Amino acid sequence: MYKKPNGILTWSVEEIAKALRITPSDVREYFTDGRRVSFILERRIAKEVLNGNIASNEGKEFDIVDHRGRKWEVRSISRSGVYFCPSYMVGSGRHFEEKGFLQKLEEIDGYILADIESFPDIPFWIIPSDIVKGWWNSNKIGTTTKISRDKALALISSIGESKNGR
Repeated sequence: MYKKPNGILTWSVEEIAKALRITPSDVREYFTDGRRVSFILERRIAKEVLNGNIASNEGKEFDIVDHRGRKWEVRSISRSGVYFCPSYMVGSGRHFEEKGFLQKLEEIDGYILADIESFPDIPFWIIPSDIVKGWWNSNKIGTTTKISRDKALALISSIGESKNGR
């Protein structure tokens, strides 16, 4: 069993479909695509979970600043997995740089990981940067920080079993 989530964001597929005048199938397709749903997830998490604000621009190393001034990165756990490195390192023609990844870990307080495959009830976990750094140092997240959905959920479930998820 996976570690209990910090919360669950819930949507009504029928209400969204009606409001947008699209099919429920299209709603599900949209909300399980991490590139598309991230805009909406970030805003709901900022307002409803962290009582904070979205970063002033997309180029920031974080997505949200909470009410205490802490910086958070929101990541979707999709059917293809999740990555922890900066977004500028992901995609065609881009490459991973360890120094940039470790710098990101120093600049943010952590990640909010949202399992979008569970839509319309999306569980999320708040994971401090030191946990992710522990996963990196113990080779649990691989050489580019991208891991499968199953691996992500297994790592989340292991939090608390030992110090820093190691």
